[in-house]
Amino acid sequence: MTKTLVDIDPTLLEGAKRQLGTRTIKDTVNQALEEVVARALRQMLADLLVSGGLPDLGSDEVMAAAWR
Repeated sequence: MTKTLVDIDPTLLEGAKRQLGTRTIKDTVNQALEEVVARALRQMLADLLVSGGLPDLGSDEVMAAAWR
């Protein structure tokens, strides 16, 4: 872990604590960062699914190739 000095808006911090159910600044910031990264990953996966960027795992041809 890296220690970093940042200015944090106290009103936003309190709101984030309430939403996340956290008690400390460290826990709140870490949980918020985890949530943002997880949201971005979910969006990337959703975009891949919509765009057809993932193979059809129900396809016999795709599954046969997976075992080669």
